[in-house]
Amino acid sequence: MAGVIEVKFFNSFILRKTLSASDVPVWNGSRGDGTYPATVPAVVDAKNWAVEESRIRGGYNNVQTDLGVKAYLVEAEPNANYRVNSMIYSGIFNSRTGINDTNVFSVGTDIVKSVNPSKGSIQKLHAEDTNLIIFQESKVSKALIDKNAIYSAEGGQISTVGNVVIGPITGYRGNFGISKNPESFAIYGTRKYFTDKDRSVLLRLSSDGLTEISNYGMRDFFRDNLSSLNGRSIDQTGKAVGIWDIHSRQYVVSLQEYTNTSFKTLSFDDDVNGFPSLFSYKPDHGGSIKNEYYTVKDGSMWLHYSSQALRSNFYGTQFKSTIEFIFNPKVSMSKVFKTINYEGSNGWQVDSLRSDVTGVNSVGTPTTAQGDPWILGTRDTTAIVYSFNEGSYDNYGNEYPANLIPPINHAGFTRKENKYMANLINNSVATAGEIELGYEQSGYAWGSTMTGIKGYFATVVISTDNTTDVGGMKELFAASSNYVESSY
Repeated sequence: MAGVIEVKFFNSFILRKTLSASDVPVWNGSRGDGTYPATVPAVVDAKNWAVEESRIRGGYNNVQTDLGVKAYLVEAEPNANYRVNSMIYSGIFNSRTGINDTNVFSVGTDIVKSVNPSKGSIQKLHAEDTNLIIFQESKVSKALIDKNAIYSAEGGQISTVGNVVIGPITGYRGNFGISKNPESFAIYGTRKYFTDKDRSVLLRLSSDGLTEISNYGMRDFFRDNLSSLNGRSIDQTGKAVGIWDIHSRQYVVSLQEYTNTSFKTLSFDDDVNGFPSLFSYKPDHGGSIKNEYYTVKDGSMWLHYSSQALRSNFYGTQFKSTIEFIFNPKVSMSKVFKTINYEGSNGWQVDSLRSDVTGVNSVGTPTTAQGDPWILGTRDTTAIVYSFNEGSYDNYGNEYPANLIPPINHAGFTRKENKYMANLINNSVATAGEIELGYEQSGYAWGSTMTGIKGYFATVVISTDNTTDVGGMKELFAASSNYVESSY
């Protein structure tokens, strides 16, 4: 049956069908008293319809709006066609002259430009001067914009003018792309940075082409962490967020797995061709504006490197700064590391100091164990070495900073001439035959009664403590250890 609509004025109306029969019809016209119809027919001729008024303010003889240009193209069976490896362009837009042809797609000219479909879908387009850089899943290409340049075999330029909007497409050397992580793209000057998750590499595109910057000492790291971004389904895939940090002139990339807890955020520095820092923050995105570096987290924008902000404090949470390094003097000689010394600010502590695996297949280790033979050995470790403040106490046993009497003793680092030093106390269990002391200790020494760490090298993890000028500046200029030659 037909629908009956009551109107107060003789206006022009358009009856428009909604998307599907299950949609509730939208009645833009109202009754003369300003109220909407009390009942709205759910079905009109088995279809849903909406009423649109073509006049402004709906009054009698008020201004009427023109319907404009309409495209009346009827397809008997309309089908969508997704061309993920093609680009389509419309007419031009010029705000100065008032030309706006962005809704004009000429069927008389070829307005579609396609790239190699075997290289996957187009994930990102970046315009740079007269070039359009095209990032596919497994290929990076460039095309001339607004001109078609043809060069002779001798290299001389024959023609630089043409009416081709997108010119010939040429690929950069190397089968690398941006996978499905366009959010990893960041640019500074002529250098573009991005990740290729499918090939487990970090890339830089500059005037000399594509460079695998992940090869600068971090190949294994990116191989493991980029591959972990692949989820079981497309909805459970992690992402790689790339940001240019204008303050430190570094490319920051955050590898975030599908879970909310697992992530790795680090930076790349072109000056050293290396990755100087790992960070404790997980940005949703970010960017640099007027020499300031911002990141976005949970809908809020945060400014980094602020003079009023606490160091190692991200999104309102205070973290500890940690440095890991290796003592490895005279690599072919076994040693006992006796002390840990550093030059720098007050407030550093040693979280751990451990040697390499020693005593493999030596006396007292099992010889029938299965698996990796290195598990048959032992590894020396130390107890925590407290910072100068946290390890301080007075003659009455009061600990700093709770006591009121100035501390005079130190259980961790002591200070002399603005240099900090501490003995290393072995925290591992001694094995049979290591050190013989006497009958009173059953002939063997246990970890807490020994000093020093034996091994060919020692891995040290040093961090800021929890009480000394939290969030303030901490500097570390040098670290060293006194050691003696040993044999075992």
